[in-house]
Amino acid sequence: MKIGEKIMFDHAENKVVLQKTHDVNPEMHQAKMFREAGVGQSGEHRLVGTIPLHMIAEWCKEAGVNWDDTQARSEVVKRKILSGEFDKFRVWKGRY
Repeated sequence: MKIGEKIMFDHAENKVVLQKTHDVNPEMHQAKMFREAGVGQSGEHRLVGTIPLHMIAEWCKEAGVNWDDTQARSEVVKRKILSGEFDKFRVWKGRY
């Protein structure tokens, strides 16, 4: 959830910077609740995690992937979610 946005001027780079602030605690709490309840952990389709869209957009930007390239976007999300760095967003702890 976006909680703030600030426009600043970076004199060193001589450009305008848009700083956005997000609170990801609701998504981490939701993933924890799903894990504890066993939601999405069995059957053919598994719930891997709950990831905020702004994070996926940032990951794609870092990787140089266009948002409309669904296959590449899927690979970026898979790589990030399996890295362990974003483990608090995971619901199902298996590999996919």
